[in-house]
Amino acid sequence: MTDYDIIIRGGTVYDGYGGAPFAGDVAITGDAIAAVAPHIDGAARAEIDAHGLAAAPGFINMLSWSVWSLVEDGCAQSVIRQGVTLEVMGEDMSMGPVLDDVAEEVVLNMRGDLRHHAIEWTTLGEYLEYLAARGVAPNVASFVGVGTVRANVIGLDNRAPSTTELDHMCALVRHAMEEGAMGLASALIYIPSCFTSTEELIALARVAAESGGLYISHLRSEEDRFLEALDELLTIARAANIRAEIYHLKAAGRANWHKLDAAIAKVEAARAEGLQITADMYTYPASQTGLDASLPQWVREGGLDAMVARLQDPAMRERAKQEIAPMGESSLLVGFESEALKPLTGKPLSEIAAARGRSPEDTMIDLIVEDHSRISTVYFSMSEENVRKKVALPWVSFGSDGEAIAAEGVFLRSSTHPRTYGNFARLLAKYVREEQIIPLEEAVRRLTTLPAATLKLDRRGALQAGHFADVVVFDPATVQDHATFENPHQYSTGVHHVLVNGVPVLRDGEHTGATPGRVVRGPGWRGG
Repeated sequence: MTDYDIIIRGGTVYDGYGGAPFAGDVAITGDAIAAVAPHIDGAARAEIDAHGLAAAPGFINMLSWSVWSLVEDGCAQSVIRQGVTLEVMGEDMSMGPVLDDVAEEVVLNMRGDLRHHAIEWTTLGEYLEYLAARGVAPNVASFVGVGTVRANVIGLDNRAPSTTELDHMCALVRHAMEEGAMGLASALIYIPSCFTSTEELIALARVAAESGGLYISHLRSEEDRFLEALDELLTIARAANIRAEIYHLKAAGRANWHKLDAAIAKVEAARAEGLQITADMYTYPASQTGLDASLPQWVREGGLDAMVARLQDPAMRERAKQEIAPMGESSLLVGFESEALKPLTGKPLSEIAAARGRSPEDTMIDLIVEDHSRISTVYFSMSEENVRKKVALPWVSFGSDGEAIAAEGVFLRSSTHPRTYGNFARLLAKYVREEQIIPLEEAVRRLTTLPAATLKLDRRGALQAGHFADVVVFDPATVQDHATFENPHQYSTGVHHVLVNGVPVLRDGEHTGATPGRVVRGPGWRGG
């Protein structure tokens, strides 16, 4: 007879609450933690020797773009090998609802090299269930995106909704919340969300607030109008009576680096006032988005086809060149769709421009037209000193802003940001072990119970009896990221074991092939 299915023996237990760790055992029965104690008597079908290692709750990725990569490959090796057990998706362009041709086009345009996949769902809840049915190693959750909701009702045009249209948008948000969305997500520099007024956002956020959801936002500006954009988020939080989070908190562009201190002060004043404001971040001083993000909004209005058409008009092209936003200290082009342009993958825009004998602005426009895509780009625009400041903030959790992929197959057809493979390991290696900005128990709290509380998750995020058995066992002395901007497709090391819902998905540093991930639903879920 056995008392438990698995016992993790002799590890240094970090329970997720931020207190001092202790030497102990973790017992698991079925999909749940049965006991956590200095010593657990009894036998188990399997034991994991964790002596000399840390045992912690599985990490929560607050910003994942695994929307299509998990359809391609549910093993999610790049994040599982870092200890991530929950991928939270939906930044602005969620995978549902998909009710008309415009929304369908927007969702399909996010596939990149995975163009062989089709949409086989209609609502956000159906998409998440589709993932789980196909098999995914991590658990999955999503916000409902303002961009997707707007695309379904208004399309990609720059105009305000009618009263009827706004009511329709609110109904779509309410339905997504009932399906288990974590809340409402916006990214206010992208089409079509950049056309959304503050009042419209307040109306949609009020719907998410009805069931305790979160409003989470890529601010309207992270550059020259960074502080004004933060003020907008605080205005929405007050007016909608909703908790709010800042996606990937940052001040972009050297001229704006000094604004981070003022932004932190604004958030802390709001928190002192009683607003529930949090943020997340990735652990690098470079971002990744489309090359088209530097183009003015009027060029991007109407979607990809309309943008390319405008850029092929000589007069519009010249006007666009004069209005291109600063692109940071430098930029790497990491994702092309055209086979003819694939050889440029990973090269700096400046190098490509020099080789072509063109200005960076002309080269940028040429490439977008030739590739007929947004062209995924890494921008070096932030300060390492500011990264350290953010790591030290107790109300900041962590999100990769990347996909869960594998260093093989179709994923090697494009480059990527090293955060895809290293965001969480880098926190533990560089900022905890090497630079000692925060102690390990605080890092674990910020990776587990902080985001779990922010998302109002049920029985996840802590090593506690009764909680789901999402567990990571890693070596704090050796955990290490290896991905670089030049060679990003490199797995992190130092994570020995990962369990999701009590099932080992990483054993002795190797993926088991198991896909026990489930849909994790938000506070408004009305399912059984």
